Amino acid sequence: MSEIDFGKSLSRTETTIPGLEIFDLPVHGDSRGWFKENWQREKMTALGLADFGPVQNNVSFNDAVGTTRGIHAEPWDKWVSIATGRIFGAWVDLREGPTFGAVFTAELDPSKAIFVPRGVGNSYQTLEPDTAYTYLVNDHWSPDASYSFLNLADETAAIGWPIPLADAEVSAKDLAHPRLADVEPVAPRKTLVIGSAGQLGTALRAEFDGVQSVEWTTRDDFDLGSTTLAEARRWRDYDTIINAAAYTAVDRAETPDGRRDAWAVNAAGPAALARIAAEHGITLVHVSSDYVFDGSADRAYAEDDLVCPLGVYGQTKAAGDLAVSTAPRHYIVRTSWVIGSGNNFVRTMASLAEKGVDPKVVDDQRGRLTFATEIARLIRTLVETRPSFGVYNLTSEGEVVTWADVARRVFELAGHDPERVTGVSTEQYFASATSPVAPRPLNSVLDLTRVHGIGFRPRAGDDLLREYLSP
Repeated sequence: MSEIDFGKSLSRTETTIPGLEIFDLPVHGDSRGWFKENWQREKMTALGLADFGPVQNNVSFNDAVGTTRGIHAEPWDKWVSIATGRIFGAWVDLREGPTFGAVFTAELDPSKAIFVPRGVGNSYQTLEPDTAYTYLVNDHWSPDASYSFLNLADETAAIGWPIPLADAEVSAKDLAHPRLADVEPVAPRKTLVIGSAGQLGTALRAEFDGVQSVEWTTRDDFDLGSTTLAEARRWRDYDTIINAAAYTAVDRAETPDGRRDAWAVNAAGPAALARIAAEHGITLVHVSSDYVFDGSADRAYAEDDLVCPLGVYGQTKAAGDLAVSTAPRHYIVRTSWVIGSGNNFVRTMASLAEKGVDPKVVDDQRGRLTFATEIARLIRTLVETRPSFGVYNLTSEGEVVTWADVARRVFELAGHDPERVTGVSTEQYFASATSPVAPRPLNSVLDLTRVHGIGFRPRAGDDLLREYLSP
């Protein structure tokens, strides 16, 4: 029997396989036996281990030396530690990517544990009789789960088993696993994009073009209002949800039917996604709006300013933001004056310029344009680099302008006289309206300090506008 090291401090060591991490565990012992904290969430996460959210605890017992199991890559993360005895462990990266086939080996006793990320094949050989090891997993076993396997004797992995496999106890099933050349790599968890037919969805399709792990849905095949949303997917197979769906008809939202639809899409839908994300450890990305503020501030709005919406649309967006913020892993991208594919303010002004119409445009609302392509670029940056979770403001860089300023610049870029645009106040513009009009924030300027802090540089609004209008 091996001696347990009672003098260790809790520590974490990275291995040669990304995400596979060895932990030294403090074990306290005396003449009566020993005690250890096998898993302690607060301490483990403080060391840098992701809070992987275990939901099931299993124990494996082997009474004979040389019992060997593996190599199995499972669709969940595992925390493996020894209850009694000692094992030799071998781990092989079977995930799709540049480290496919990488090998790491180590001996484990009660003073060591290892975190095994999804898709890394794991195998264990007992070195002492009456060995038991325990493992936490962050998904419930399911017959629908998919696995990948590697043969214990694979020549490429060339694992140096302490007890030769010819002398070990190995199941016939494990002996029949394929060699590395025939192993199908474990694909990464998927990204689900909701609302992929809108202007942001179109930009996201272009940004993620060719990325096989991204799954696209539209309103026709994914109902955010469904009561069975929690069963709509095997959610443990997803790493990220990008919610590009939104109700944006700000004036129609002030009508009885519009109010109901706006609350369903902008608030209830994100709340349902937040529950799913929280339960399954998914990162939820959501797009917010300057309309969550009343526009009365005399400075740019920061991410931590309290929301204070004026109308129904702003109220529903604020409610959606608050719901999304309950998901432990969330990014809220707050934008203003969004321009993308389809009909929008810029296209309307360009059309009026060509038709010879001289428009009146409000000149007391201040902000910056945000192009859908830039939103898509930031979203990709967030999901690939994973900075701190929370809210990130995004607009184009450049001077603060009014809608009338934008209209004049559109006329100018289209080769027309910008003086054809007449500036009017918001009150004057809507004075003759016969249908409900949503209140607009007069100040929509967003502070970009935080997004600069993660190394993201929004492009200049005038450059983007020029490109947008170019043939």
